[in-house]
Amino acid sequence: MMAEPADRFYESQGLRLHYVDWGNEAAPPLILVHGGLDHCRNWDAIARELQPHFHVMAPDLRGHGDSEWAKGSSYSLTDHVYDLGRLIRFTELRDAAIVGHSLGGMISLAYAGTYPDRVSRLAVLDGAFLSRSQPAPIHEQMSRWIDQLDRIGEREPSAFRTIEEAAQRLSTRNKRLTSELALHLARHGLRQDADGLYRWKFDHYQRARAPYRLSPDEYAALWSRITCPTLLMWGDESFLPDPEAAGLLAHFKRAELQKIAGAGHWLHHDRLDVVLASLRRFLDAPQPVQAQ
Repeated sequence: MMAEPADRFYESQGLRLHYVDWGNEAAPPLILVHGGLDHCRNWDAIARELQPHFHVMAPDLRGHGDSEWAKGSSYSLTDHVYDLGRLIRFTELRDAAIVGHSLGGMISLAYAGTYPDRVSRLAVLDGAFLSRSQPAPIHEQMSRWIDQLDRIGEREPSAFRTIEEAAQRLSTRNKRLTSELALHLARHGLRQDADGLYRWKFDHYQRARAPYRLSPDEYAALWSRITCPTLLMWGDESFLPDPEAAGLLAHFKRAELQKIAGAGHWLHHDRLDVVLASLRRFLDAPQPVQAQ
């Protein structure tokens, strides 16, 4: 079992994108896809536990972690789906299982709906969501997007004197983070600039909501094409609505929903034990031997 994964790179749309490879090439492939404003090392606890049974890889999405930022802020869901497809082709993975969190879950769902025969199993942690509110008129979407881009271009990104200071910021956003995990996430989520200050690695331009998004009906159409077993996980303290109450299961051929008590949006940080046990069961990985 490797203590640290290997850093690897591939190219997509001219961008140099980063992923970590946890080894065990002879085992079935498993791809872990992080959420927005996050990075691939947020999966470490899960990757370490599942690595004996799978060849685990975790990409940094474009504009995140150690992947390059897109020129011209091209961060649509379809761009991310293309990047995931490039990674799978580059690594020559067959029948990969995919686990995605939040935005990573939406990307994984869209990929599995586009290429149903390329995904063996799909688990989505708090990433299945359809907005049923009526979209604003297109001129409003356009002007709002333009204003967002202007504001992002003018604002100074947060800077921290120490990694600990940034870890404290993460802890205020998620009260359940242990200080050790907050430090781990900050350490891998920051870069130190020439002025000695630390700043987040992600590109703030991806916060802008472009006016060329998929519609809820288009998402639902993709989901309905997914043929592999699908596990949706949702924390009962999430800011996203309960997928069952929202009627999302009707869009899937073979989806089961697991609701996790005492967990918010970052299920795998809040209730790691429960999430891991569910993933082991769903992925057919052996449960750990209990100490006598």
